[in-house]
Amino acid sequence: MIAGRKGHFENALSEACRSFSIELSRILFSDEAHFWLNGYVNKQNCRIWSEANPQVYVETPLHPEKLTVWCALWAGGILLQKR
Repeated sequence: MIAGRKGHFENALSEACRSFSIELSRILFSDEAHFWLNGYVNKQNCRIWSEANPQVYVETPLHPEKLTVWCALWAGGILLQKR
């Protein structure tokens, strides 16, 4: 992230917290990601560009094995869970 944009976000967040009496210690930021163990790439999240039209098809199981990682940041530290 560009330093100027990062500073702008921090300032906007701090101002919003002051304006609405929000305690930063009570905010939890979280996200999760899925990692397929067979090398599958989610085409909705990753774009593959090529000059040629690929003609190779690889069959994959309906529900391939995957690892889901969930992480959250808050004033108390980092929470991490693997499923």
